[in-house]
Amino acid sequence: MRTTASRCRTAIVTVLGVALMLGGCTEEPGAGALAERAPKSQIRDGESVADFLRRTLPAGLSGTVIAARGDRLAYCGGFGAANRAAGTPASCRTVYDVMSITKQFTAAAIVKLEVMGRLRVSDPVSRFLGRGQTVPEDKRGITIEHLLTHTSGLVEGLGDDYDPLSREELVRRALRSQLRSTPGKEFHYSNTGYSLLAAVVEEASGETYEQFLARHLFTPAGMTQTGYVLPRWPRHLVAVEYDNKGRSKGRPFDHPWAADGPYWNLRGNGGILSTAQDMLRWHRALLGDEILPARAREKLFEPRIPEPESENSYGYGWSIRDTPDGPLAWHDGGNDWSLALLSRSLRDDILVFWVSNHAYRDGKWNLEDQAEALTLGIAERVRAEGY
Repeated sequence: MRTTASRCRTAIVTVLGVALMLGGCTEEPGAGALAERAPKSQIRDGESVADFLRRTLPAGLSGTVIAARGDRLAYCGGFGAANRAAGTPASCRTVYDVMSITKQFTAAAIVKLEVMGRLRVSDPVSRFLGRGQTVPEDKRGITIEHLLTHTSGLVEGLGDDYDPLSREELVRRALRSQLRSTPGKEFHYSNTGYSLLAAVVEEASGETYEQFLARHLFTPAGMTQTGYVLPRWPRHLVAVEYDNKGRSKGRPFDHPWAADGPYWNLRGNGGILSTAQDMLRWHRALLGDEILPARAREKLFEPRIPEPESENSYGYGWSIRDTPDGPLAWHDGGNDWSLALLSRSLRDDILVFWVSNHAYRDGKWNLEDQAEALTLGIAERVRAEGY
């Protein structure tokens, strides 16, 4: 199974971009083209987030939504089942794979290491990788920032997410791969690049990738339910994923993993497990100095490279978009079964996070088609409710 992160980003970037150019919109079930949808000024008076979700989400869908303004919780609730066979409902405590939203944590870890004086984002990756082997000439110009901004020229991926690939093999194959473009020249979304960043974290810190995140990001933020294997989740709290036929695909760690987490085609670019409650804690940590000082936090959200065929730019682990409500920072994540999106309105600090463990159902729903309706609709109702 090859992760569908790139496909999801292509679809959601395009749809979300159009929606934002319209100044935000809502969508009735079965609505037509974006141009025919109601503008945000016509949102239903007094409609709550819960009411919006009830009339918008397709029957049979499952997952969790959380929204906040600043550090104040506005809404958190599950819909559908986390495990159909057991009859376990989805809730705010349900543990999900957040997929490519993992890239936010990897980027923050790199910036944290820069704050600690362990590296500079301008460093060539050859300072940390490729030891014991010759770095090819075409890769010597790749910097850490190129990896952060998807401008390294590296390929999107090196194989299946669950191939038993070691860190050493990942580095070796990445260094031998053919570049798609000259480093620093073009944006090409690269999961491989973010896995290399996880390897940089380990080399620069002397800790494993997950240990560094847990010590320097998750624990200070109070995120006790986020990670690969360090949190000891009760199995019943972890969502089962379902494919587009409704068949169970098991839990994320039911697929081939190493003893300390996913193999290196996935590590650092995806696969982190978390809860809606911990994603709120992550949002709150990014409002203050618990994990990063202000200037370092600002680096994450600074638009650095335009994303092709969209009005977005990429920062460090975040897509950034100018909207009528101010800059919007967001990132999605997806695989063949699940889909998630986290957005933060940087002007008024509105958080929206939603995740589904059954995002696709043949002939019934494709949650990518409703990504902008969910994200923008929830945010508008949080604003309207005056949190």
